[in-house]
Amino acid sequence: MTTILVTGGAGFIGSHICKKLVERDNVVICLDNLNNYYSPLRKIENIKPFLEKNNFFLHVVDVTNKTALEEVFKKHKIDKIVHLAARAGVRPSIEQPLLYQETNVQGTVNLLELSKKYGIKNFIFGSSSSVYGKNKKIPFSEEDNVDYPISPYAASKKACELFCYTYSHLTNLNIVCLRFFTVYGPQGRPDMAPYLFTEWIHQGKELIRYGNGTTRRDYTYIDDIIQGILVALEKNFKFEIINLGNSQTVELSYFINVIENLLGKKALIKEMPEQPGDVPLTYADISKAQKLLEFNPKTKIEEGMEKFVKWYLNNQNK
Repeated sequence: MTTILVTGGAGFIGSHICKKLVERDNVVICLDNLNNYYSPLRKIENIKPFLEKNNFFLHVVDVTNKTALEEVFKKHKIDKIVHLAARAGVRPSIEQPLLYQETNVQGTVNLLELSKKYGIKNFIFGSSSSVYGKNKKIPFSEEDNVDYPISPYAASKKACELFCYTYSHLTNLNIVCLRFFTVYGPQGRPDMAPYLFTEWIHQGKELIRYGNGTTRRDYTYIDDIIQGILVALEKNFKFEIINLGNSQTVELSYFINVIENLLGKKALIKEMPEQPGDVPLTYADISKAQKLLEFNPKTKIEEGMEKFVKWYLNNQNK
């Protein structure tokens, strides 16, 4: 039986991966500091179905606390790691860059050090499409230069990729850095556009739209992302960086229109200036993921948002 540590395991992507791994009879070590970036109660709700399972263990630990982190490694014979714990969000990172550096970079290096010490086989790092910055070449390829991040969040993810490469080079660690492109779906974070826009339209509140609605995002449904992570966990790549996206771009105005149609309500749009750190476009070249992970995202934005809105309406008061 394989023992897998999932950091950030009570979060959006983390709780979905925990669910799949528990179902597959892996021993799942869920590590989360349950911080208040958004309600910790939501995170507990995410993992509630597994808390009674005998192959699921929750540790409320911060990845920046190396001593407490090491206790988890001593207690469990961990085989593989899915490292998703991070401070997320472009805009908050501009206000609190030191917090992002400490959690994302120092936290990742702590895990890499312990992985080296305790002989971890495979290490999956959750990176982000934000490393591409204002990349002019589309779609975004892993071969593109990513030396120009435009937010501390993006810079922290790029720094983590570099540390991952260094540790892979110096040790026996197999590491895959997965660059996620705007992941959405049930249990999605309440600070992200799918949740915020759905809430604002449903409640008849003003929808704050930055820019004129022509920015485009590569929205990737959670089930497709989870499939990519699960396959990457089984591979023994020495070091790879791989995009996980839908490889379809959706214009912001159309995205809002999809939610309006699903809720049967019109958005009250308040246009605001574009924000520092925001990128005009994300668009994944997934040919490498298709080749190495047989990655095949199936969920179109209309279908994925229908599932999300249904979940939102059933859970809005929790």
